[in-house]
Amino acid sequence: QVQLVESGGGLVQAGGSLRLSCTVSGRRFSYNAMGWYRQAPGKQRELVATISAAGTTNYAGSVKGRFTISIDNTKNIMYLQMSSLKPEDTAVYYCKAIVPGADYWGQGTQVTVSS
Repeated sequence: QVQLVESGGGLVQAGGSLRLSCTVSGRRFSYNAMGWYRQAPGKQRELVATISAAGTTNYAGSVKGRFTISIDNTKNIMYLQMSSLKPEDTAVYYCKAIVPGADYWGQGTQVTVSS
């Protein structure tokens, strides 16, 4: 049983920065991969970035060079550092954990970028 809770969302001006956190609760957390996804109104949920247990990262082309995904395994927290934010980054951001035998999602956190 794994629970994910996102935090750090909010309102920021275009060009600004924001850091999202995904806190993982569980007796012992072992994952195959984790990632950040986002969903804007009227759009499908899309992949933003992923990180494997080996530390390999992957980014959507739209955020590459602006966003950085990382994990603090000691604290069981995954981060998404976002910079040079654009209005099109506005969405609800969700964290996802792929663990042996199951996938888990957080409740989401709203990010709004004003122009």
